[in-house]
Amino acid sequence: MPPSIRKLTGHIGAAVEGVDFTTPPDPSTITTLRDALNEHKAIVFDHVQLDNAGQERVAGWFGDLTTAHPNVPAADGTTNVLAVDSETSKANEWHTDVTFVLNPPQLTTLRSIVTPPYGGETLVANAAAAYRALPEPLRAFADSLRVVHTNQYDYARPSATTAQRQEYDRVFVSTPYETEHPLVRVHPLTGERGLFIGGFAKRIVGLSSGESADLLRILQSYVTRPENILRWTWAPDQLLIFDNRITQHYGVDNYDDHPRRLNRVTVAGDVPVGVDGRRSEQLVGDASHYSKVLEVAA
Repeated sequence: MPPSIRKLTGHIGAAVEGVDFTTPPDPSTITTLRDALNEHKAIVFDHVQLDNAGQERVAGWFGDLTTAHPNVPAADGTTNVLAVDSETSKANEWHTDVTFVLNPPQLTTLRSIVTPPYGGETLVANAAAAYRALPEPLRAFADSLRVVHTNQYDYARPSATTAQRQEYDRVFVSTPYETEHPLVRVHPLTGERGLFIGGFAKRIVGLSSGESADLLRILQSYVTRPENILRWTWAPDQLLIFDNRITQHYGVDNYDDHPRRLNRVTVAGDVPVGVDGRRSEQLVGDASHYSKVLEVAA
C-alpha cells in the first residue's frame, strides 16, 4: 500500500505513515514523499528506528548528501551527520540551513535522539505562503531584490554561556562565507515563489544597512505569522524532513537546562534562481568540500 499522508495544519506540515525504512523504497514511494514535500513543505514520521547510517540512507533517497557542515565537524564516526545538541548550540533564531553558500541544501532531515521533558519544539515556516500574503506592491519590490547571506553574523551570547557554546560559535565562523541570493526564490520543482531570507540574510543589495534591516524585518514578519508555522513537539524516534528551499525553521529554547539533541543530515541542492532568472553568486569562500551542486532539479 502507498504511504498515507495526513495534513497537520492548513498551510504547512503532514504526517506520513506506512513507509518501511528497513528496505530500499520503490520509485512510487519516493514520488509520494516528494509530492508530499512539494505540497506540505514539511513531513514527519513517528516510531522511526534509525541509527546514523540509517538516517543517511533515508536522506539519500532524495539525492546526494552534503557533508555535515562547511565549518562544524561531523558527529563522531560520521561524515554527513551534524549534532544539533543543546550542549554546544541552540538554534533559536529563524533561518534556512546554510544559505551562506552558493547552493544550500534542498532538504533537511532531523532525527530525535534526546528529547527534553517539555519544550524544545522545532518550528517550520512556509516561505511561499508568506510571499503570497505580501501586498502586491511589496511583492513586486521583493521580486526585484538580491540579498547577501553570510555566516559572519552577530553571535552575541549571554555572559553565562558555556565554553562549549563559545567554541561552537568560534568554529561556525572560522571560515567566512558570503553569497548573494535572490530575495525571492523560484522553487525548481513547483515554480512557487518564496521569500529566501532568514537569520543569515545580512543586507539587501543597493540598500543601506538600516534600510536593509527595516525591510528584512517587515518581510520576515510575514514568514513567521502563526498561520504559516508548524510547531512540532518532539518525541523519541521521530524523523522530520523539510524542504529547505522554501521554509525557515527555529528551535525553541524553552526547556531550561534539560539536554536536547537532534541529528541532522542534509541533501545537496541546486543554485537558487530568482524571478528574473538570475542565479545566486558566491562572493566569499569556497564550499565545494561541503556540497556538490545539484545541476538537475530533483
